[in-house]
Amino acid sequence: MSMEEVNDKRENQRENLEELHEETEGSRTIQPWTKQITVRGVIVSILIGTIYSVIAMKINLTTGLVPNLNVSAALLAFVFIRTWTKVAQKAGFMTKPFTRQENTMIQTCAVACFSIAVGGGFASYLLGLNRKTYELSGVGTEGNAANSVKEPGFGWMTGFLFVVCFVGLFVLIPLRKIMIVDLKLTYPSGLATGVLINGFHGQGDKSAKEQVHGFLKYFSASFLWSFFQWFFSGKEGCGFKQFPTFGLQARKQTFYFDFSMTYVGAGMICPHLVNLSLLFGAVLSYGIMWPLINRLKGDWFSEDLKESNMKSLYGYKVFVSVSLILGDGLYNFLKILSVTLTNIHGRLKKKNRNTADEGDEKKTAQDLKQNELFLRETIPMWIGIVGYVVFSILSIIVIPFMFPQLKWYYVVIAYIMAPSLAFCNAYGAGLTDMNMAYNYGKVALFVLAALTGNENGVVAGLAGCGLIKSVVSVACILMQDFKTAHYTLTSPRAMFLSQVIGTAIGCVMAPLSFFLFYKAFDVGNPNGEFKAPYALIYRNMAILGVQGFSALPHHCLQLCYGFFAFAVAVNLVRDISPHKIGKWMPLPMAMAVPFVVGAYFAIDMCLGTLIVFVSHKLNTKKAELMVPAVASGLICGEGLWILPASILALAKIKPPICMKFLPS
Repeated sequence: MSMEEVNDKRENQRENLEELHEETEGSRTIQPWTKQITVRGVIVSILIGTIYSVIAMKINLTTGLVPNLNVSAALLAFVFIRTWTKVAQKAGFMTKPFTRQENTMIQTCAVACFSIAVGGGFASYLLGLNRKTYELSGVGTEGNAANSVKEPGFGWMTGFLFVVCFVGLFVLIPLRKIMIVDLKLTYPSGLATGVLINGFHGQGDKSAKEQVHGFLKYFSASFLWSFFQWFFSGKEGCGFKQFPTFGLQARKQTFYFDFSMTYVGAGMICPHLVNLSLLFGAVLSYGIMWPLINRLKGDWFSEDLKESNMKSLYGYKVFVSVSLILGDGLYNFLKILSVTLTNIHGRLKKKNRNTADEGDEKKTAQDLKQNELFLRETIPMWIGIVGYVVFSILSIIVIPFMFPQLKWYYVVIAYIMAPSLAFCNAYGAGLTDMNMAYNYGKVALFVLAALTGNENGVVAGLAGCGLIKSVVSVACILMQDFKTAHYTLTSPRAMFLSQVIGTAIGCVMAPLSFFLFYKAFDVGNPNGEFKAPYALIYRNMAILGVQGFSALPHHCLQLCYGFFAFAVAVNLVRDISPHKIGKWMPLPMAMAVPFVVGAYFAIDMCLGTLIVFVSHKLNTKKAELMVPAVASGLICGEGLWILPASILALAKIKPPICMKFLPS
């Protein structure tokens, strides 16, 4: 009898879920936008945004290669609210149904929050201004002026983020309808998140329970494993993170598995090509190039120089990495620009021939419903214009006070150009899913560094890079979220308000999570855990902009030419060759990271990719369901341990054991 009751209960739950699914499909029965943002949704958004800000900051400060965590955030929102409603129901409280619109709100708000930790410059252009990075770049190096230093501070960092990020929120609002409805841009990441959220709310109760159980299981395992590892890391160079998996000689060249669940989880989320490109870059650099160049000590560079000196081996690591990043960035920048212009030209020709309405006849009922809701919930154009003008004026006043080297007229020019740059980037991302904001920032960095000159060039270049990159990136993320809202029948007004709330929280949470690491750990140490490689890379890009090629070590220019050409050639082969050849071409941007950081995290991520590959071979359907849940659990478990670990470090409480490996 009890089994029958259980089956009846499950059947009722399934029917209720189907009824809810049908109810939310119709645009007439969808709740008004003011009710799509809930108190529980905002609380969960802040919680997820905070957790992922800490996780993203850790990844940023160790390697700088942060995977796309949007899907993971959407899953976590689903897990949290499902758990919330189950606990409340068991306690006898009435709860509101959890709709896909509320799920979209939480995901949008959380992503807006932790995106600032990812792209706010805490591990690149802002950290590149501190004294440690100045010293690593070479005290007395021409172009690296002694006054081009600004130490991190919570006040100025928060203020900088507020003015530059909010400009980005308003810049493309007037073009919302054109980008999503008229041009029908796909925004693959935004669309994928929308499909996933619809899938969560359309799947059976059994699948949801499996995902929740899988997440909690691997979250607990990851947290407890991180806690266990802590006891053996009493001194620098101790613990499981130093385990010589492939032998001591390989360990010396950074080839070892460091038991980081964060990077195993990140490897499960990243495409196979990214992970294999990382491994290829690690083998090429730390396996072949750096040992060979190190043998030329005394010939190519002086034996007396410190290892961290930019004129020694470290200079080759940084500048070869920069050449790969610039080659890849320049190629993709020109490619996306040409695709964008060609596509716009094609659409204009179609419009002139009066063929624009042909697509309307092919629209499904679902497409029409999505468009109807998206256009009904309009955001007045004056909000976008007034918001952009007000925050631009604030920036023009505030930023020159923060960075006197960046003159007010450069900021004015930047904001005059920003709408067209933001449109080009958002349009390109809509077609190709590539947010090229960092490349727009690098262009600004080189231009401003060259224009401003020796004394002020580094600071002006790094600050200007942050200004352009933030505006362009936030505008692109907003458009991706509009696509998610369009697909899940969520009000654009509610989505925009959610984005504003998330951005405001992120402007405070990102600096807080940064200082959690900056105060507790040795951030920026090239031999430590938190290397922050992009801080040094960005500062040296600025020095290159100021000084030119004389900043490079001996024979480094020839190597840089070679790797720049390699990056362009690899991209060209991928684009013009048949798919069966092009799919094996490595990604230069991913290859560049281990050139500076080392091989260990590439091994972690390749283990993640192996787990996904084997899971799909054994059971594809189950792998598609469980891989995001398992990866999110692994990342969040170790991410949560960072908080108590940081508190212990600040309190000067050291682990009791030092586990170290030495030759016999």
